[in-house]
Amino acid sequence: MTADLTQDPPAQSSDKLDKGVLIIAGVVVLGAIMSILDITVVSVALRTFQTEFDATTAQVAWTMTGYTLALATVIPLTGWAADRFGTKRLYMLALALFTAGSVLCATAGSLELLVTYRVLQGLGGGMLMPLGMTIMTRAAGPDRVGRVMAVLGIPMLLGPIFGPILGGWLIDAASWHWIFLINLPIGVAALVYAYLALPKDNVSPSESFDFVGMLLLSPGLALLLYGISSIPGAKQDHGTIWTTEVVSTTLLGIVLVAAFVPWALRKHNIHPLVELRLFADRHMTVAVITMALFAMAFFGASLLFTLYFQEVRGYSPVKSGWAIAPQGFGAMVTMPIAGMLADKMGPGKVVLTGLVLDTAGMGMLAFTGADTSYGYFLIAFVVMGFGMGATMMPVFSAALATLSDHNIARGSTLMNITQQVAASAGTALFSVLLTTYFNRSDAITSVTALNHETNGSKDPNILAEAASKLGLDPSGLPHLFTTALDDMGDAFANVYGIAAILVGCCIIPALFLPRTKAEKPVDPAAMMSH
Repeated sequence: MTADLTQDPPAQSSDKLDKGVLIIAGVVVLGAIMSILDITVVSVALRTFQTEFDATTAQVAWTMTGYTLALATVIPLTGWAADRFGTKRLYMLALALFTAGSVLCATAGSLELLVTYRVLQGLGGGMLMPLGMTIMTRAAGPDRVGRVMAVLGIPMLLGPIFGPILGGWLIDAASWHWIFLINLPIGVAALVYAYLALPKDNVSPSESFDFVGMLLLSPGLALLLYGISSIPGAKQDHGTIWTTEVVSTTLLGIVLVAAFVPWALRKHNIHPLVELRLFADRHMTVAVITMALFAMAFFGASLLFTLYFQEVRGYSPVKSGWAIAPQGFGAMVTMPIAGMLADKMGPGKVVLTGLVLDTAGMGMLAFTGADTSYGYFLIAFVVMGFGMGATMMPVFSAALATLSDHNIARGSTLMNITQQVAASAGTALFSVLLTTYFNRSDAITSVTALNHETNGSKDPNILAEAASKLGLDPSGLPHLFTTALDDMGDAFANVYGIAAILVGCCIIPALFLPRTKAEKPVDPAAMMSH
């Protein structure tokens, strides 16, 4: 229970995950579930926040954006902090920050306070996933990285599936406060579990902190994601994405991130905030490219799945969450198999198979409409789930498998930054595409104006009066609503078609992933310690 994390992993007589590794996996998965669930749970509560705080959609969206920006800011610090303070101490600090932030969110009496407390949550939550990867990879050893990634993939898949279901149920059964308060008992349990289960830290001499890198990269990522996340609102409010706010913050973020690159690669910079020299490892480079494309295409489009069922089919948040659940169940089937195969034969063939299934499932959605049977969606989501389970975590294992033990924390940090930034960019991209297709439909525009004029009322008399006021024919409203739903269905289908093409493009870099079991290099630091 107190094994030294910095020592070489013990020799394994079996390539299965033993009891000790599974015990450690429990606390890591518990922390990851808390962090990832909280992203999706809050999405269900946005309308509730609008009513509670008398705010607009753009204003309450900051309850999610603030969390995301905090994630992006803290992830680059995780690699250095893990080396400096030890993974166990830092993991417990991250759990404490996240739990404290959750409790504070439940006490927020204003939207401004809620956003502030969400940032505190994000500072803790942003460290949980990269730290979990580092802890698990060190504990299991290089020969079982695929299985480790399969275990860590569980919360990454189940969070988006069950988050909306749990959030909707808590809001209906109690109040919005409980989507945060539920983290208190889980957080306390995770802290106790981490204290008892995680091996004792044996910290090596501390590295110097890259203050210049922090001043360039963390604000750069925050500004870049702020600019990107502002694009859908700018498109909707101003009809263009080229607003001063979007352009200035995005460009400044790009400049700061770009300035970080030569700084991190300077010869005298021995311990940069993010180790870009890892790109010298071909497998890492290919994995980063594959992850960036996949996260942008798949996660960006996936956020529209529940929106389709709510906007076009009239599902409640809870029902829409259950509607996409088969995707998670499909992934649960293939993920452990994919992890085992990635360890035995390399991740290349596994990822390619997964991407083909992802592309096929997303491609099926490109042919849906407003009245497509749910059975068709069920097949598409299961196929995508099969593909998802064979794609994402094997890509992570490909990135980390050939790194020395000393570089695992830096590698997981680099991959997590890639995933976070790409997923945020994808979310903005597909939101803009959907908004653009909606704006092309006169029927959707008219129905939107009607809903605004009547505050969403379905009373025929109120609708008829509003229609006359807007210059619409009251007798033609049934046809107008039908046409609008058809156009919305077509808009979603077009966006899913673009997503399918982008997911298919991921096959190109995936062709260069290793198709044989990777050999772990000898860690010079470890050799010197013996």
